[in-house]
Formats: sequence, C-alpha cells, structure tokens
Amino acid sequence: MTTLPFALRPMLPDDVPLLAEIFRASVEELAVEDYSDAQIEAWVAAADDEAAFAKRLTGQLTLLATLDGQPVGFASLKGADVIDMLYVHPATAGQGAATMLVEALEKLAGARGAQKLSVEASDTAEDFFRRRGYTAKSRNTVLRGDEWLANTTMEKALGETAPPAGTTLQ
Repeated sequence: MTTLPFALRPMLPDDVPLLAEIFRASVEELAVEDYSDAQIEAWVAAADDEAAFAKRLTGQLTLLATLDGQPVGFASLKGADVIDMLYVHPATAGQGAATMLVEALEKLAGARGAQKLSVEASDTAEDFFRRRGYTAKSRNTVLRGDEWLANTTMEKALGETAPPAGTTLQ
C-alpha cells in the first residue's frame, strides 16, 4: 500500500458539490461487491438533494483529505462521539486518506471529552474499522428509499490503554 502526501482541512461550503461527487463515486465503485445495484442507487440518492447534503455536512465537524490541494475524501463527526460519514474517492482508496481522516476524528472526539467513538459501518467499511480497533456491537438494517441496506454499529474506546501483561488491577 502506498501512502500519498495527503493534507487535512475543514470543509468549506463551496466544497459541497465536489463532496457529493466523491460520495457518489465512492459508493458506486467501492461498494459493488457488498450491495446490489438497487441498494447502491438508493444509497447515492442521499446526495441528490444538494441542499440537504450540505446541511448534513455543515451541521457536523467535517474534515477533508486533500491531495495537491484537491479534496479526495471527507469524514464527519456528529456530536462528540459518532463518525457519521467517511468517503474517499476510488482513485485514492487504500492509500491512507481514510486512515488520516479517522485518526483526526478520533483525536478531536477525545479532545471533546468522548470516551468512545461509534460508527455505523457499511459492509464495505467494516474491515477498515476493525483494523483500526473498532469492535462490532450490533447488526442493523437501514431503509434508503425503497431499499434495505445492512451495516454494523462499531465502537472504539478512546484513550484507553491495556495494562501491561501480568498487572493486576486493584
């Protein structure tokens, strides 16, 4: 896996049209093995109403991963402790942008006093979150348009370290 020199910045209102395109491309190209064509179509429809999509992103802490100044991915923190959205353009998937975005949200959530971070991970993203230390808590189905999509609620404790081997807690 090659890690590219991504940078982070906050989302600006003018970014919304491009973020909607990244969202659509990410779902359409990266989720094809996990969801049907009808499910993907229903999922990407969330960006059809650009004003509602913008309201969702601007109502949360939304960070962008950029490459050479151009957005290639984004993630949003809902409240202090929920990753709401994480999408990376397929051309840069697997090259470190999502990891950088999630690490930043974990640090920000911890700074906001969160003890844990949760996410409703798509079947496509579940392995990514598992590798980052998230554990599955429940299996869900969500309605998008006329389609049911499966996902998994996952959680990660923030700021906890395991005691050294052989240590007893008192």
